[in-house]
Amino acid sequence: MSEQQDRMDMQPAAVRVRTSSAGACPAEGERQADGEKRREGAGSGKGRQSSKGSRLAGALLSVFGGVCWGCSGSVGQYLFRHEGMDSRWLVPIRLGSAGVILFVYCLFRYGRRLFGPWRNQTLRRDLLLYGLAGVSGCQFLYFLTIQLSSAGIGTILQDLAPIMVLLWTCLIGRRGPRRREVLCIALAIGGVTLIVTHGDPAHLAVPPTALLTGVLSAVCVMIYNVAPVRLLRRYPVSVLQAWAFLGGGLSLSLVFRPWTRHYVPTAAGWAGIAFVVLIGNVLAFNCYATGVKLAGPQKAVLYGFAEPVTAAVISATLLGSVFTLWDAAGFAMIFLMMVLIS
Repeated sequence: MSEQQDRMDMQPAAVRVRTSSAGACPAEGERQADGEKRREGAGSGKGRQSSKGSRLAGALLSVFGGVCWGCSGSVGQYLFRHEGMDSRWLVPIRLGSAGVILFVYCLFRYGRRLFGPWRNQTLRRDLLLYGLAGVSGCQFLYFLTIQLSSAGIGTILQDLAPIMVLLWTCLIGRRGPRRREVLCIALAIGGVTLIVTHGDPAHLAVPPTALLTGVLSAVCVMIYNVAPVRLLRRYPVSVLQAWAFLGGGLSLSLVFRPWTRHYVPTAAGWAGIAFVVLIGNVLAFNCYATGVKLAGPQKAVLYGFAEPVTAAVISATLLGSVFTLWDAAGFAMIFLMMVLIS
């Protein structure tokens, strides 16, 4: 307390000394002022460099997270089509396994802080909404969309989430969308229409159920983006994800009871499960979430577009999915929407 008071007492004196010296000797005062400006400039330059470095790191982490998700979706498509897996069997195991890994990690790193969100009623409610309706709902609907269509379709429909966030913002703000926002909505609808119809409204290139589950997965992405605002101010992302994955794995296991399906994976199936758990869940979520923190959510959303691009390329080149010019045009419209909305 005394040191703080001493610094407060010394500050006016220092100011008076600089003022009087400048008044008594203009040249000396100017030299001092120039020196202070140079020091301030050097400090601000270092700050700008640090800020640029953080944004670059955030961009790279966001892109890498998106690539991991795209690869994970493509592996999921392989498991559904070639290994005979079902999303109702895969997703509970994927979430539960990732949850156990993150829980053990957080227990060793954060100790009792891991259980902090459950001690507050408001945070407990936010965590349940984030984990069950957000993360778990998104994960299941995303993989169900891939099972019904392809990894490219599943990821691009999920990238309609910014529109869902925009509509939610308008709703809670009790306002209509602005001109640019109307353009974004039109681009999103136009892009999805091109992907789903391939330019022929009389014939759907994507099953209607896949279209429905894909759009609902985007709604779930919106939920897990807006629900944890209070939680993120107090707890690390990995803590929230540990509880979200554990809760999702448990709840989906109770709903779908994967142990009753009598499915035994092959060696390739086990390798695919390990990939979607370790790369698609643990690594991708943490890289992308860290990228959001460093680069900002608006820019990170754009960098995360690496996910549908990766999934579409792998699906078309390695898994035999058809990717037409209509799909490319639809992807471009949705990416332009994301640029404008960011």
